[in-house]
Amino acid sequence: MTNLTNEEIWRGVLGEMEVSLSRASFITWFKDTKIVSKENGQIVISAPNGFVKEWIQNKFNKQIFQHLKQIDNNIREINYVVGNPFIKNPDPKVFTKEIQLEQIQETSSDTDIDPKTNLNRKYTLDNFVVGSNNELAYAASMAVAKNLGKTYNPFFIYGGVGLGKTHLLQGIANKIINDNPDKRIIYLPAEKMVSELIEGIKNRTIEDVKIRYAQKDVLIVDDIQFLAAKESTQEIFFATFNNLYNRNKQIILSSDRPPKALSAIEERLKSRFEGGMIADIGIPAYETRLAILKMKMKNKPLALPDEILEYIAVNIQKNIRELEGALNRIIAVIDLTGREPTLKDIEKLLKAYVQASYRKTSAQTIIKTVCDFYGITLNDLLKKSRKTFLVKPRQIAMYLLREDTKASFPDIGSRLGGKDHSTVIHAYRKIVEESEGNESLKQEINLIRERIYNKA
Repeated sequence: MTNLTNEEIWRGVLGEMEVSLSRASFITWFKDTKIVSKENGQIVISAPNGFVKEWIQNKFNKQIFQHLKQIDNNIREINYVVGNPFIKNPDPKVFTKEIQLEQIQETSSDTDIDPKTNLNRKYTLDNFVVGSNNELAYAASMAVAKNLGKTYNPFFIYGGVGLGKTHLLQGIANKIINDNPDKRIIYLPAEKMVSELIEGIKNRTIEDVKIRYAQKDVLIVDDIQFLAAKESTQEIFFATFNNLYNRNKQIILSSDRPPKALSAIEERLKSRFEGGMIADIGIPAYETRLAILKMKMKNKPLALPDEILEYIAVNIQKNIRELEGALNRIIAVIDLTGREPTLKDIEKLLKAYVQASYRKTSAQTIIKTVCDFYGITLNDLLKKSRKTFLVKPRQIAMYLLREDTKASFPDIGSRLGGKDHSTVIHAYRKIVEESEGNESLKQEINLIRERIYNKA
């Protein structure tokens, strides 16, 4: 049985959840959540309201349970409540320590969030670390912030998880507010937009929601891919987009993939997304990763030797969020033990992170990831249909199976519905040749690979 307090357990779970979500989504769904009870293998998690409770329970329960089991293997069940039904007329002496802990957590996590705009004040364009992986996206962001609705509209940023899309989006918004305080900005993750639109439809207040969006000078939507397969919300968003665009209001969007790869988004919306500036963010090089770590250390209450920062930068390569997660884990250990760890301590401490960077993958993971990325089913991938939206994913799956698992052509054909080995060879060569001169296809393959190795 673990001796950790409820606060420490939940802090550990939140740390893992933050790595897997965009910053905007993490704040939206996990702010003001906590463990309020842990008895006999049962955990009770409190949410600030009924809507957040239902969303977390339906969308994140499996992940939360896995993280809890890693911390305490005796946990068997999770229940969710609104508020804390277990506290009734608490003795102030008994709860002083708990309240102080909550206040410390609130101070560290909430003071940087502007309650009016939901923007993190720490995310600025000035402290965004620029490297070869993101220089176009950064330059375009600066141009957009200075020339709203004129230079690049819409502005569409895409890239894998944890590479800095949210930082750029909120950095643009913070610069606009600083330079033009009269401008009306709305920033929200697509998940929150979808929930607002659904609530508006359900409560018959959808016109009020539309008017609220239409009154803004800048609309910023993070993770736009979450609009996929939601026809009614896409319809409303399309009308909102056109309304703002026709009045030269700035629209800024982010996604984990380029517009063309948003398979479950209506063609007319994809066409609008492609009508402005599209910029990608790739995996940062070593020098950029080290610069990011040094920038993060400026806000920490202690200093770490360069050799530790260099070790992290060399061994954790996938995304910025993992870099920061590793850094936070080290600082937490220093805080708890009161001593600075050696490089050997760091190697043990970050073993899970480092192993994750070098994991191999499997054919099943590749096939499932390709299906998820393009919004198709396994049956779609296996069938003999020659429809364009199925042919391309099938060919990319064949290419990745060959490149990343070194499987034979007959074996790949067998896995993908009994295709002849000559069909697989043709598909493989086609992707190899096309990717040499097609930057968009290269980026798509890289994004799929990022997902594969984050899952593996």
